[in-house]
Amino acid sequence: MYNEEILKGKWAEIKGEIKTQWGKMTDDELETSSGNLTSISGLIQQRYGAKKEEVQEKLNNILSKFSQKTEEVKTQLKNSNNRQN
Repeated sequence: MYNEEILKGKWAEIKGEIKTQWGKMTDDELETSSGNLTSISGLIQQRYGAKKEEVQEKLNNILSKFSQKTEEVKTQLKNSNNRQN
């Protein structure tokens, strides 16, 4: 569901969103996971006693926000470049 490039490019912002959603997650834990969603999901499940499906849905929602923003910027840049040519 997520684009790996978006995850890598927006990692700092995504980490912030994850910490907003799940405040007990530390920067160290998130950095140790290196953006691995399976690892992050497992940590969240352990820490909060949350269901796997629930955590995955919330993570996917966070990532889809960044995916949409990235696509909007790409479209704007493309349109801007087309106007200049």
